[in-house]
Amino acid sequence: MSLTTRLSVSGMAALMITGTLVAPAPAASAAPAVPGLAAAAVGDTTSPEEAERVDRVPVTEPAWYGCSATAQCATVDLPLDYDDPSGPTVEIALLRVKARKPQSRIGSLFVNPGGPGGSGTAMAAAAPMFLSDSVLDRFDIVGFDPRGIGSSDTVKCFPSTRSQSIVMAKMRMLFPYGAQQESAYVKSVQAIGRGCSTTGAALAGAMSTAEVARDMDVLRRAVGDTKLTFLGFSYGTALGQYYANMFPDRVRALALDGVIDPVSWTGTAATQHQLLDDRLRSADGAYRALRKLLDRCDRVGTRGCAFSAGDPVKHFDAIARKLRAKPLTISLGELGSFKVTYASFINMILGSLYSTDAGDAVTSLAAAVEMLLANPGMLSKQRRAQAQGVLLDRLERLRTTGRDFPYDNSLESFAGVMCTDARHPADATRWPSLTAASDSRAPYFGRAWGWGSSTCAEDTWTVRDEDAYVGPFNRNTAAPVLFVGNYWDPATNYRQAVSASRLLPNSRLLSSDNWGHTAYGTSTCVTRAVDAYLLKGALPAAGTLCRSPLQPFRIIKGATGSDEIRVDAVELASRPVPAAGESKSLPPVAGLYPASMLLTDDR
Repeated sequence: MSLTTRLSVSGMAALMITGTLVAPAPAASAAPAVPGLAAAAVGDTTSPEEAERVDRVPVTEPAWYGCSATAQCATVDLPLDYDDPSGPTVEIALLRVKARKPQSRIGSLFVNPGGPGGSGTAMAAAAPMFLSDSVLDRFDIVGFDPRGIGSSDTVKCFPSTRSQSIVMAKMRMLFPYGAQQESAYVKSVQAIGRGCSTTGAALAGAMSTAEVARDMDVLRRAVGDTKLTFLGFSYGTALGQYYANMFPDRVRALALDGVIDPVSWTGTAATQHQLLDDRLRSADGAYRALRKLLDRCDRVGTRGCAFSAGDPVKHFDAIARKLRAKPLTISLGELGSFKVTYASFINMILGSLYSTDAGDAVTSLAAAVEMLLANPGMLSKQRRAQAQGVLLDRLERLRTTGRDFPYDNSLESFAGVMCTDARHPADATRWPSLTAASDSRAPYFGRAWGWGSSTCAEDTWTVRDEDAYVGPFNRNTAAPVLFVGNYWDPATNYRQAVSASRLLPNSRLLSSDNWGHTAYGTSTCVTRAVDAYLLKGALPAAGTLCRSPLQPFRIIKGATGSDEIRVDAVELASRPVPAAGESKSLPPVAGLYPASMLLTDDR
């Protein structure tokens, strides 16, 4: 299938001090900015070993061709193993949207939406919809699909769709709950680990973030840039930090929004036996955001929040307790019926927390479920239809179709990166007890996030990347790095942004109080700060906190920022490009999302 065809069909938190959220103290001061380029600083250099790996790879200008009205596509063959540059190769797909004002072009801006498993080509194609005009004027926007993913050569851990589907059929839940589901789920993730370590081993063992960072450095040279300018979201912040530490003297500007601390991501000798999310604490961020929303709901009362009758925290817990005991079955007459399980309810709540409109999204969903659990037979036809409509809408956003032709490698691409990068517990049968402990610490979300790494149990996922990078992650870059963290992110805990910024010496943290996952586009303050950094290397003042106008249960008049539901990059790219000065959409960020949420089909 051609790259053009593949692109068109592809599916595209907070530092607490005595209970108060605060922006952290800044890291060491960074070098001053100069127009157009971050100022040079005396920093670390790329190691001779790493420089030899990438610099000996010959590059030529990619053979670009028009693949849409606004974009050009190309493919580039890169070494599968950089220690064997003349050996097997992997095809990498690229897409660029050229600078609108070539006479004032700065260079290329590489973008990555996260995941892992998100499509960089799809994000680049959608760039006119979410990036500011000033950035689009002066940069070629370049995205590439990391090895194993999207329109690049893809990892395939089963010999056929049929054999994959047999395994996935036992994972048709958002996360397992109860001994029977957990046992079946464990057997399936063990089969995936074995499949990726045998059938898919050649590529699965070469998908570490370090290999993607090496690919990005070669691609940087291929497009003619002397140093890298990069905008990464969610897991893309890990990619940016890997690049910063592997190639510290090749950094022009790295803006990293929705931050993962790379030490938490990879694990250490002391933490290697912990679940990945017990290090990342995404579940803790999600629970903190939920509690804050429910507390605000209680304060505003029934005039401002649909779920505020009584104590919202107790009401929410009662819903969860009832669904654990028995799913809610809703009849739609001739259309059949559907079930709301405990797992699907929690994951609908988690998905709602990804939205800048998290307050209304979470509380309207909880109110609808509570209403239908109480006594649906006593509801008026209109109220029952309204409540059912809310649930159907949320379920459809999470549900995927049954696995059929063509081969869907979404879970395998997610795992291919996560399992080769990080250390994980050895035995998959430990996940039930480990995730139960996580759920005790971070109610509702400990299991949802904890099961996401279960494919990586090291007794069954045995393929390794001998050239995976495990640190150090505290190298001094040639230009400062900008981290962006928002207090209420349910996926990338704000504390990760704090620790990562303190780890990297030449960096600055921009904080935001917006809701949802990542911050760019949620307020003029964040967007202008990131744009100024990318364009001029100008850093926001140390300790800057951006106040988002989009707060739960209230909207400030005249506010600028998007409160839309995020859409995938392909859908976003298909929309009309905003005229100059018109509002932009939110970035089509790909993650982090629990791997189990890629497998949704609760019926």
